[in-house]
Amino acid sequence: MPEAPDNQYDARLRSEELRSVINYHNRLYYELDAPEVSDAVYDDFLNELRAIERRYPELITPDSPTQRTGAAPLTTFEVVVHRNPLLSLSNCFSAEELAAWHRRAADRLDRSEFALTSEPKIDGLAISLVYENGRFVQGATRGDGRQGENVTENLRTVTTIPKALAGTFPERFEVRGEVYMSRSGFEAMNAAIGEENLEREKVGRKPLSLYANPRNAAAGSVRQKDPSVTASRPLAMFIYQLGWCEGPHPDSHHEILGWLKEMGFNINPEVRLHPGLDDVHSRIQWWGAQRERLDYDIDGVVLKIDDTREWDALGYVGREPRWATAFKFPPQQRTTKLRAIEVNVGRTGVLTPFAVLEPVIVGGATVSLATLHNEGDIRRKDIREGDTVIVQRAGEVIPQVVGPVLSLRTGDEQEFSMPAVCPSCETPISRDPDEAAYYCPNTSCPAQAIRMLEHFASRGAMDIEGLGERMAITLYQTGLATSPADIYDLTAEKFMTLPGIKAKGAGNLMRGIEASKQRPLVNVLLALGIRHVGWETARLIAETIGRLQGLLGVDAEGLQTIDGIGPVVAGSILDWVSQDRNRELVARLIAHGINPVHQSTRVEGGVLDGLTFLVTGRLESMSRAQAEETIRALGGKVGSSVSKTTDFLVVGADAGTKLQKAEKLGVRVITEQEFQRLAEGGPAALESGLGA
Repeated sequence: MPEAPDNQYDARLRSEELRSVINYHNRLYYELDAPEVSDAVYDDFLNELRAIERRYPELITPDSPTQRTGAAPLTTFEVVVHRNPLLSLSNCFSAEELAAWHRRAADRLDRSEFALTSEPKIDGLAISLVYENGRFVQGATRGDGRQGENVTENLRTVTTIPKALAGTFPERFEVRGEVYMSRSGFEAMNAAIGEENLEREKVGRKPLSLYANPRNAAAGSVRQKDPSVTASRPLAMFIYQLGWCEGPHPDSHHEILGWLKEMGFNINPEVRLHPGLDDVHSRIQWWGAQRERLDYDIDGVVLKIDDTREWDALGYVGREPRWATAFKFPPQQRTTKLRAIEVNVGRTGVLTPFAVLEPVIVGGATVSLATLHNEGDIRRKDIREGDTVIVQRAGEVIPQVVGPVLSLRTGDEQEFSMPAVCPSCETPISRDPDEAAYYCPNTSCPAQAIRMLEHFASRGAMDIEGLGERMAITLYQTGLATSPADIYDLTAEKFMTLPGIKAKGAGNLMRGIEASKQRPLVNVLLALGIRHVGWETARLIAETIGRLQGLLGVDAEGLQTIDGIGPVVAGSILDWVSQDRNRELVARLIAHGINPVHQSTRVEGGVLDGLTFLVTGRLESMSRAQAEETIRALGGKVGSSVSKTTDFLVVGADAGTKLQKAEKLGVRVITEQEFQRLAEGGPAALESGLGA
């Protein structure tokens, strides 16, 4: 928690500054759906103001952001006055802070323990829904907590909001929840906007803006002037609480949610009831590891005392209820200074810009470098050297720069341009007119050679343990290996000439090199680093050439007959094979005993013979690769993308845009369990339900 200044004069100046900053960002977030800073940075501002006001209560003003929620409603919509205010939650960032919140509530209730509920804290737009005689009559945004915007007609288009209730229900009542957009829906929507922009560009029309994240997209979609636009957006809503109610209802929050579910409301299936705080800690740890499996963004876990009769007894402090809090995860986004934009040269010569940052902790890890994808992406986001930027890191994904904080620009920032020459070998760079990437055409470029050594030895390729980035650099700089084939000329004695390599380490490296000679043909082809050749393409080539020697004899006619290899990929393969240095590499590998015969697992006449599949999402009982291998082993084919020729799309958790495309094309979508039945008995077993 930030500390307050030691004297009241400085505290007054800082509190006034913080109120101005927070109000500015409130307007961006709540009114314009265009936040410039991450939630974590906003929380830092708010916590600093709280610390000052806690030490100097006389500085608290009625309009302080600590005493109210959000921002005033937009004048675009009719104003709705909330019968009971929609307030925000206090935040806990550690087990100690959570224990302190629990202790304060326990002291007020004069007990040591009480039941709690937990549910994921969804990053969306807080909404109030009013029902009369079982029918939806009013929907409003939270606004400033006391009055919001009437968005009833737009909310009628959200399919997970019931328009008429089932069973028995109170005469009049309000429920509260969060409208959100799924990650897959967000990606599909932005992809559709991108496609439309291509068409707009052809006729000289101004491109449409892409949404920065699912939360902004959800908020912007709810606030559309035209309800038909809202209807076209992939929105959903979870109800998380009963607001006010004219009639009897359960006293347990957990039971209330079950009661609302029976009426037809969409309740998050991850809601849990806990006997006490110890059980809550276990659930929070579980969420920390599992949050990325969801198809919607969450930034923490909401905790509420289950007995709602205690809510009135505990009351509120400022704008926050004492009976609930939010445990916030380490932020997935933070802001920091972009010191410089530099360029990395990959194994195929592609130049990729990356950000050099002032180190910042994001998602629990210190980040000092982040990807910027390509020059076009930098231009689109208007990222400049010297900017204060938003950095994002989700799960194990490489950190990326989301965009600049425009309000913090000083005018000294510098626009970026790709270098005219390769930063490694100073060869003039080239650009393929059909692609966004720039590349170094010098096949002897040192940076490319080092990256190629690293790639060749990687786990998905030749899997030589111990030969990573540092070793690749050392081998190249000492001249021991400048080509992947040189690796097989190394000896333990040569390794031991390198700094820090002892006899044991040298022996382990030699055993790894020797074992790599037995790698399957698909892995060897992948290790060669042919541009545009990934795992599936390598498998298709392996099926055709049979063994490594056959790669030297491929021709255009033969490649074009391979289903799944188009003209771009075929051209890349032919270009690679035509180069003397690459033919020499293959010949040297064969001379070292690396010439594996492809062992096809495909069975002619299998139960899936003639069927084409695609697998998407996370499966529970097997990996995606295992599912694809099962398909091939039973005679089926695995496609590279959804098309009209796809027979089945196997869908696991967190399915992405492939699901939407399959539904649009009418491709049959099956679950993992249905796929298992299909694999056991073919289409007949699937239709009859055998094997269930």
